[in-house]
Amino acid sequence: MTQKVDLWFDPMCPWAWMTSRWLLEVEKVRDVQVDFHIMSLSVLNDGRDLDEGYQQAMDEGWAAVRVALGVEREHGQKALRDFYTAIGTRFHPGGEPKTRGTIEGALSDVGLPVGLADLGETDAHDEALRASHHAGMDAVGDEVGTPVIHLNGKALFGPVISPAPKGEEAGNLFDGFAKVTAYEGFFELKRTRTVGPIFD
Repeated sequence: MTQKVDLWFDPMCPWAWMTSRWLLEVEKVRDVQVDFHIMSLSVLNDGRDLDEGYQQAMDEGWAAVRVALGVEREHGQKALRDFYTAIGTRFHPGGEPKTRGTIEGALSDVGLPVGLADLGETDAHDEALRASHHAGMDAVGDEVGTPVIHLNGKALFGPVISPAPKGEEAGNLFDGFAKVTAYEGFFELKRTRTVGPIFD
């Protein structure tokens, strides 16, 4: 029986990107179907007292999530997966700026209308964006960001990994992750990160 995994991501988060690449690898070695959903670090941090640099990042973060939401709404789950791969590749291993031009490039990469980038410049659909965000985040609490995974009726932040494992190693990590989500009383595992995101 296929196991359903739901991942909430913000395109600008490199850690969510790493987790998403791992889950796509897991689909190759386990009977798993991953559905992608949009959360927003800009929504999460809206109204919080942030330092100037982080506030600027949050201000820049609205466009990509708004466009991602529009991609899913107008073109479906597969298009969202493809767009996330394109925009994430440009943002993270590619190091491209989080600008309209980069978003347009990602849309073009996967054959989506470049005009969808207009959605990044309007708050007209922010109610739906917030609904998507809360569908993923309310179950895990407000002390975490992204990635958030829903599995076995549980919501957990993470895993935060670098680099993303491949092949059977990816499957083994998923097996362990699935087991901890199955225990009702499980809440947290954590250690200090010693490396940044390793894109390979």
